[in-house]
Amino acid sequence: MTYRCVTLFPFLCPPEGDKGHRHGQQTNMTDHAWADIAGPSDSPFLLIADHASNRVPTDIDLGIDPALLNDHIALDIGVAPLGRALCAALTCPGILGNISRLVVDLNREEDAPHIIPTFSDGQDIPGNDLSDAARAARIARYWTPYHDRVTTQIARQKPRLLISLHSFTPQLATKPEEARPWQIGILYNADERAARQAIPALEAQGILVGDQQPYSGKLLNATMNRHGEANGIAYLGIEMRQDLIDEDAGVLKWAAILSPLIAGLKLD
Repeated sequence: MTYRCVTLFPFLCPPEGDKGHRHGQQTNMTDHAWADIAGPSDSPFLLIADHASNRVPTDIDLGIDPALLNDHIALDIGVAPLGRALCAALTCPGILGNISRLVVDLNREEDAPHIIPTFSDGQDIPGNDLSDAARAARIARYWTPYHDRVTTQIARQKPRLLISLHSFTPQLATKPEEARPWQIGILYNADERAARQAIPALEAQGILVGDQQPYSGKLLNATMNRHGEANGIAYLGIEMRQDLIDEDAGVLKWAAILSPLIAGLKLD
C-alpha cells in the first residue's frame, strides 16, 4: 500500500522518500537513527524530538501486536508534524528521532536499565529480552549515532536555545486513576531559564500548564542533560498532550501558540 500524506499544509508532511504514518512512522528503507529538518545554520534555535517515529527495522521483531506501534508506548503522537510546523514557523533546523522508543529509547542515558524496554504501560515487549552483546549492538546502531548527530549539529550551529519536543498520553493504562489534565507540560532540570518565562506566558493565555508534569525533568531529562545542561545551552522542554496535536488543526493551533512564545524568550 502506497502512503500519501494528505493535508492542506505541506510542511506538516515528511519529505519525499520518508513515507509513513503522519504521526511519525517511517516505512522507507533508510535505517538512520534520525531524520533532519532543514533550516539555516545560523538559526538561534534547534528543535530535537527524540520520540518522533514508531519505525521498527524489518530485522527487529519486538514480539508485539503491530497495532501497538500506533500507541503512545511506541512514539510521541503528533510530535513529528508539530516539530515540522515549529521549524517552519521559526525558520530553524530540527532533528527527529527516526526509530521507535520500543527499539531503543533515545531519551535515556546509555547505561539506563530500561533504554531497551521489556515492558511499557502494561505491555510486555518480549523481543527486547536481549543478551548483553545484542543490547550493546542495538545501542551502537541507533542511540550512539543519534546523539552524535545532535552533538555535530550543535557544534556547527551553536544554537542559543534547544527546543525539546515530546507528547504524553492523557491516560495511562496502568494508572487509570491518575488524572493528567494539563494541555502542556514544561520540564527542566537545573537550567530553568526558558521554563520560568514560558510557564507564566502560557498561563496568561488561559492554558492549563503542568510545571514539571506529567513527570519531572529533574528525574527524566537525558537528552537535554547531555546536550543542553552539559553545554550551558538553554532549552525549553515541552510535553504536549497528544490528543491536542493528533490532527492538522491542533498542530497548527499549537504551532501558532508556541512559535511566538519561543521566539520571544530572553536568554541573555
